[in-house]
Amino acid sequence: MNEKHYEVLIVGGGISGAALFYELAKYTNSKKICMLEKYEALATLNSKGSSNSQTIHVGDIETNYTLDKAKITKRTAKMIEKFCLQYDLQDKIMFKHQKMALGVGKEEVEFITKRYNDFKELFPYLELWDKETLRELEPKLVYADKEQTKDRPEPIIAMGARDEYTTVDYGAMTEELAKAGQNADSSKVTDIFYNSEVEDIEKTGDMYKVTTTNGDVYTADFVVVNAGAHSLYLAHKMGYGKHMGSLSMAGSFYITSGEFLNGKVYMVQNDKLPFAALHGDPDILENGKTRFGPTALALGVLERYKGLKSVGQCIKTMNIDGSIIKIFWDLLKDSEIRNYVFKNFLFEVPGINKGLFVKDAQKIVPSLTKDDIEYAKGFGGVRPQVLNKDEKKLMLGEASLSEGNGIIFNMTPSPGATSCLGNAQRDIKVVCDYLNLDFNEEQFNADLVEEEIA
Repeated sequence: MNEKHYEVLIVGGGISGAALFYELAKYTNSKKICMLEKYEALATLNSKGSSNSQTIHVGDIETNYTLDKAKITKRTAKMIEKFCLQYDLQDKIMFKHQKMALGVGKEEVEFITKRYNDFKELFPYLELWDKETLRELEPKLVYADKEQTKDRPEPIIAMGARDEYTTVDYGAMTEELAKAGQNADSSKVTDIFYNSEVEDIEKTGDMYKVTTTNGDVYTADFVVVNAGAHSLYLAHKMGYGKHMGSLSMAGSFYITSGEFLNGKVYMVQNDKLPFAALHGDPDILENGKTRFGPTALALGVLERYKGLKSVGQCIKTMNIDGSIIKIFWDLLKDSEIRNYVFKNFLFEVPGINKGLFVKDAQKIVPSLTKDDIEYAKGFGGVRPQVLNKDEKKLMLGEASLSEGNGIIFNMTPSPGATSCLGNAQRDIKVVCDYLNLDFNEEQFNADLVEEEIA
C-alpha cells in the first residue's frame, strides 16, 4: 500500500494531462503535483503519433469550423507552435508543410472562394490557388492519370498556406511537456507514476482519495481527470455527468507505398456529417508517406488495440436509455448519415475495403488506385463523442464537467491535442481559484500566446 498527498493530481498521461502538468509546474506556485498514467509510458493511446493525423488544427483549412470557432482555435493552436519553438523542437517534432482546403466541383469552388474571402483577414497568410497553381504545388490533385497527360474533368480550387507549421508528433510532444514540467522548478514535487490505472475516486472531507487497480492510494486537494474516453466512465462512477453518454468513434487510416502529396489536403466538410471529412497528410513517422483518412466507425470499446477489457466500461459509459436511443435514431434516420455509417463499416472489411475507400480518396488524388494504398494496421484511435441526454443530441467537440468542488472531468476528441495548452489554461484558473494559488498569467501569455490574439 502506497499513499501520497498532492495539491493537484492529474489522471491520464496523454497530451492533455501532460499540458496541465507542465503549466501547473511552470506557471503556478503549486508545490506538489502528480500525474498518474495507466500504461508503461506516456501517450500510448490517442496522443500517439499513429493514432491521429498529426495536424495542428488552426481553423484555416478545416471547413467545418465557423469563423468564431476558428478565432478560438487559432489562439490555442499558436500555443502548440510557441511551446515547440521555445524548447527548440522545430524540425524535430514539429514541421512545416503546405496545407490547403480543396474544393472540387462548381458548388465547392464557390464555397471555397467565399470562405477564403471571409477568413483571409483572420489568416492573412492564406492564398487562393487555381488549377494552374495547384498543378505546381500538388500536381496529383489536378491530373486524372498517373502519366499526368489528362486533367480531371471537374473545376477545382483551394485555399491554403505555404510556410506555416502544420504538423506535430503529439506523442513526442507529450513527453516534452512532461519533461519540461519536471525541469521547471527543482523545489517542486512533480511526480509521474506509470502502470497506475485509476480504479476509484472518492471525496473524503476536503480531499479526494484516488485508488489504483494495483492498490496504491493517493490523496489530493484537487483532481483533474484527462483520461480520454475513460473520463466520463470515472465521472459516472462518482455520480457525475449522468445527463451524458459517450459514443466511441474509431478512426482508421490508409497509407500509400510512397509520397503522394507534398502537404496536407483537406476536403470540404459535409455539414450533415458530424465527423471529419477525409484528408491526406504526409506522415512524419512514416518517411513522408501519405496517410488518407480518417474513417469513422463506432466501436464498443474505450481503447483501441488494448484488448477487450474496456468493452464493459464502454457499455456503461454509453449510458443507454430512451434518450440515447432517440439520439441514435435521429442520426440514422437520415439516409445520408446512414449510408455514411454503413460505408465506413465496409472500409474495415478485408477484401473489399481498399476498393471502396479508394473511390473516396480519388476526390483528392484522381489517379489513386487500390494498389497504391494499404490499410494502416495499428493506426487510429478512439475518440469519445459525448451524447447529451437532456438536449437529445450528439455534442461535437470537447466537453468538460466541473461541479466547482475540486474535481474536473475532461473529454477531448479532436481538436483536443491542438487545444491542450489552452484547455490546461482554462483548468488552471479553476484550480488556482479553488486552492487559492497564484497563476502567472503574464508570463504564460508572454511564452505561449501570440501577441495579436493575447
